[in-house]
Parts: sequence; structure tokens; C-alpha cells
Amino acid sequence: MNILKNYASSLLLLAGVITGGVCGIIFGEKTAIVKPIGDIFLNLMFVLIVPLVFFSISSAICNIKKNKMMGRVIGSTMLVFLLMSIVVAVLGYLFMMIYNPLQDIDKSQIVANMPEQDVVTNSLSGSMIVQMLTVPDFLELFNKSNLLPLIVFSILFGLAVSLAGEKGEKVSTMLDACSEVIMKAMTVIMYAAPIGLGCYFADTVGSVGSQVIGGYMHVFILYMLLTFICFFGLNSLYMFLAGGKKTLVDFWKNILTPSLTAIATASSSACIPINIEASKKIGVPAAIAETVVPLGTNIHKDGSVMNGVIKIMFLFTLFGHYELSIGTIFLVIGVSLFVGAVVGAIPSGGMTGEILICSAFGFSPELVVPLIIISTICDVPATLINSTSNITGAVLTSRLSGGKEWFKHTI
Repeated sequence: MNILKNYASSLLLLAGVITGGVCGIIFGEKTAIVKPIGDIFLNLMFVLIVPLVFFSISSAICNIKKNKMMGRVIGSTMLVFLLMSIVVAVLGYLFMMIYNPLQDIDKSQIVANMPEQDVVTNSLSGSMIVQMLTVPDFLELFNKSNLLPLIVFSILFGLAVSLAGEKGEKVSTMLDACSEVIMKAMTVIMYAAPIGLGCYFADTVGSVGSQVIGGYMHVFILYMLLTFICFFGLNSLYMFLAGGKKTLVDFWKNILTPSLTAIATASSSACIPINIEASKKIGVPAAIAETVVPLGTNIHKDGSVMNGVIKIMFLFTLFGHYELSIGTIFLVIGVSLFVGAVVGAIPSGGMTGEILICSAFGFSPELVVPLIIISTICDVPATLINSTSNITGAVLTSRLSGGKEWFKHTI
């Protein structure tokens, strides 16, 4: 019963999408009659994105500062998280080049009814970077198409509140309260997600044909393959590098319970206690385990990073952009890291991540729907990687910050 409860929202969302797809196949273009329902749902989500990003990120920066999480361990932790995320991002990109989910699908019909996309595919210039990260006017921050500048501003604002000391305490409290209120509003709207997205998907399938469903199936197969490689291959490699054969054996002795917990709860946060306990059993000092695991749960989500790469390349392929410049490839990986680290820390941040992807590359906001569907079907394996990679991160951080004698039993 607990498993059904934990997955209720995802199961309902999948049920809505599947029902919409079946209706689209059966009724064809007649499903356009329900498109306004989908549009209403998306518009309700869109209007919350800006306040959600601002209050959540500003509040998070304040809390990190207040917790005084500094020093050698934090520096090692951030370096480990960054390197691990880069590895899975590159891995995701390479596999998308080898096994493209849309390779056998006629995409011309799919994109025929979509607005023209002014997509970023050329090498990045200085002016392009300026436009992506900043805006010339304050009011332009409140446009969902300028999500990256808003995130930059939110980080600066949160840092400024922290540096203000006692005078910033009231502002910090206000940010926490507003963040909580926006989360609740997002939760209320998400109750309508199965109906809203189901209606939108019904219209999509009805207008472009059922072949798009095959693309999602290929995405799921690809993601499961990547999950297998990351879970068994990368974790084993990291553990061997960190402490040799004994650490590798200890890791696999203690990873089963955290893995099953991640799958059963569908929540990285719910896995924090069991992940800390597993890290200690592997040999990570308590102080490091109790710092790295909670921090990683918020800002280190390898499964989300890998998913971000797949989503971006899915859109590029959909619109016929098969060959990307070196600069754009770096941007694909960079935005994916951003989605996993910053946006992934926001509750209900999935929608924010989809809009960030669209705004960074010039895609229409309407394309968040196929990205949400990808997130939904890949939710379980993504949660598994997001959660267990924090145990791996704790072990690597111990090795990096503790030198050759990072814990006694590896010698």
C-alpha cells in the first residue's frame, strides 16, 4: 500500500497520458476539442514558474549560508559532485548519438503543426552568452523565457540577503514563507496534471499520429540501458578507485537496501537516513556522511542530469538538428548540469527544468509537454541513480578529503 501511495501521482499522470494517447489514436483530429483544457493547465503552471524559481533558489542560498557548510569537505564534495555529473552527462550524450530514440520515426508530420523554432545550434558567441545569462531590464526577469537570468539573479539576491546579517533575517524568513506558499500552490495545480496533460497529449497524438509514442518507448529503453551502466558499471569503478577491492565489496554488500528504498519511495529525500547509514557501513566517517548525503540530495542528481541530456537531444533531433557545434554540445552538457544541480533542488522543479531547457535553446514553451512525459516514464530509474549516487559521492569525498588514509579498513 505504501508503494502505491508513493507512486500515486506518477501512476495517475501515466494513466492520464496513456488515456490521452489512446483517445488520440481512436478519435484523431477530433481530440482538438480537449486542447483548451490542456492549455489552461499549462498556463496555470507557467504563471507559477517565475515566483517558484525566485523564492526557492533565493531561500536555498540563504539556508546554505546559515548552515555555514564550508571547508575542505565541502570543497571536495562539490568537486566530486561536479565530476560525477559531467561523466553521466557525457555518457548520455554519446549514447544519444549511438541510439537515437527518433531515428526510425517520420518527424516531418510531428513538427508540421508546431510553431517555427529559433533554435540555438551555432557556436556560442560572447553576446549570446550575455543574452542567455542576463537581461537589460529588471521587468524582463519576470518572463518564463528568461529563466537562466532569473536563476542568476535569484542566487545573487539570496547571497546578498545572507551577507546582510541580522538585517537580512527578516527577508530570509519571508523568502522561506513565500517559497512554502508557492510550493503548496504548485501542489494544488499538480492535482489536475493527469487531466491537463492527458488532454494535451490526446490532441498531440490526434494531430501528428501515434508514431510519436514509439519515440517515448525508445527513450525509456535507452534510459534503462544508461541506468544499468551507471548503477553497476560507474559505481563499481568509483568504489574500486576510492578504496580498492574491499571498498567495492563493502559497497555492494550495503547498497541493496538503499536501492530498494529509492525504488519503493520514489523520493531521494526519503532515502537520506538509509543512505547515511549505508555510507557509514561502507566506512565513511559520520561527519562526512551526514554532510554529503543531505547536500547531495538537494544539488546532486545524476539521474536528472542524464535525463536532461536526453530531453535536449530529443528536441534537437525532433527538429532535424543532428550535428551540433562544439559550443552547443558544451551548452547541452552545461544546461543539463544546471537542471540536475539547481533546478533539481526545487520541489516540483521538474516543470522548471523543462522550461529552462526550452528557454536556453530557443524552443517553444509548448514543448514542455513531451519533456514532462519523458520525466514521468523515467522517474523510477532516475530516482535510483539520484539517490544511490550520493552514497558513491560520500565515499569519493572521504577519499579525496582524507588522502591515502581516508578510513582505516581500506589499508
